[in-house]
Amino acid sequence: MDVDFSQQRIKMVDGQLRTTDVTSQPLLAAMLKVPRETFVGAPKRDLAYIDEDLEIASPRAGSGARYLMEPSPFARLVQLAEIGPGDFVLDVGCGSGYSSAVISQLAGSVIALESDPSLADFATSALASLGHDTVVVVQGALEQGYASEAPYDVIMVEGAVDHIPDALFDQLKEGGRLVAVVGEGNAGEARVYVKSHGSVTGRRAFNAAVKPLPGFKREMAFEF
Repeated sequence: MDVDFSQQRIKMVDGQLRTTDVTSQPLLAAMLKVPRETFVGAPKRDLAYIDEDLEIASPRAGSGARYLMEPSPFARLVQLAEIGPGDFVLDVGCGSGYSSAVISQLAGSVIALESDPSLADFATSALASLGHDTVVVVQGALEQGYASEAPYDVIMVEGAVDHIPDALFDQLKEGGRLVAVVGEGNAGEARVYVKSHGSVTGRRAFNAAVKPLPGFKREMAFEF
């Protein structure tokens, strides 16, 4: 039986987003519009709207599996960033491109940064197939950001991290916001950081358990 993805999008918005304090009308409209199933490989396409993280790349040497973030925490993180029509956004760890597609409905333009070449290729094709011409997919180490196009109004980090490297804060504009989940599992906290007068301050917004991104493990230091 064919899956009615348009009905699944409606159910996602009504059952997963509105019930978890996602109230931004532009964001809800974006998530109703963007076909999430386009950003999931064929074997798992029928699961595109499930209310849990969905694996989109298997573990590789030196890196764990990669996931499409569960809709509710993803939407809450995007809402926290308060993205506006003129904003220039860096989407760190764009995966298969879904996050960048949604953000592009809210922002002026998006740089979609991905470290996995196969995911970057998938994202490029998926975004192009839907005509998202305000998104550019680039490859590089996630923790280094993408300095050549900086500064950014908003930086979104699409997964849990141990810490935020200074390299990312350095790429924020004055008044810019960075949103990330710091801490893994049940210890994860969604935080928003704002740059003001050259310095960055952060605040906790809500608890969030999302899958980790590669490259953000804090180095263990020896103490004598």
